[in-house]
Amino acid sequence: MDYRKRIECVLEGTLSQTGSGSTRLVEAMRYSALGGGKRLRPTLVYTVGVALGASLESLDDPAAAVELVHVYSLIHDDLPAMDNDDLRRGRPSCHKAFGEASAILAGDALQALAFERLAGPANQLPEEAVHRLAMVRLLAAGIGTSGMAGGQAFDLESVGRKLDVSALQQMHRLKTGALIETSVLLGAAAAGVLSGPKWHALHEFGAAIGLAFQIQDDILDVTGTTDAIGKIAGADAAHDKPTYTSLMGLKGAKAAAEAQRARACAALTPLGTAGKGLEALAGFVIGRAN
Repeated sequence: MDYRKRIECVLEGTLSQTGSGSTRLVEAMRYSALGGGKRLRPTLVYTVGVALGASLESLDDPAAAVELVHVYSLIHDDLPAMDNDDLRRGRPSCHKAFGEASAILAGDALQALAFERLAGPANQLPEEAVHRLAMVRLLAAGIGTSGMAGGQAFDLESVGRKLDVSALQQMHRLKTGALIETSVLLGAAAAGVLSGPKWHALHEFGAAIGLAFQIQDDILDVTGTTDAIGKIAGADAAHDKPTYTSLMGLKGAKAAAEAQRARACAALTPLGTAGKGLEALAGFVIGRAN
């Protein structure tokens, strides 16, 4: 199943129902959300959910929600007050294309739309309502002070400072890893798996690939080109940010990414053959070129 193609259709449908508000705001939302990308987070939702027996239809809402939240975070991260990046996915960042005020509002609106989609219809069955409430809580926790927002704050505070590997790992686990881990757990929750060996296995898997993803980002900031990665190469060094490559060197960072991939795959034992698709995604995370 081509999950990337599916989520593109789901996102298009979601963004076509954004109401009769500001045309410029809706254009900024569509520009950012439909502007390409790896769609790793929704792919994780689909892959985990299907492995645990969920239908694709039941996974569309959490898959869309997590990608909308991811896009909102990219819009805000790129702002001059944050990472001050002018390029995203090979195009001008949202604030460069629409202005800072519209970019802030587009991010806010995408986050609101994500939770609206995840909450679902008012006339849902009680069992579905329980699963959706669990997913809302997971997503809220994944992007709050103990997740993505807290990690971004940590990142801003660390500019120009010397962190040890332990502190850097904690920052990466929150800033980038938390939403990836949440994507994995959303797929499980949609399938009704909220405890037990499979839940704990997926928790470990998500934590490992979330960290591996950010380590690979650090590597690509050094080895990639602006055209290949779709954003300004070398930005971390230019901003004097602590990274795995600055602390461990390129060889050490690559070894750390591979160690997290191995950790992720080892965690999947309770899933048996159902975990094969997730093993492939773990390999993609550290093998990608953008």
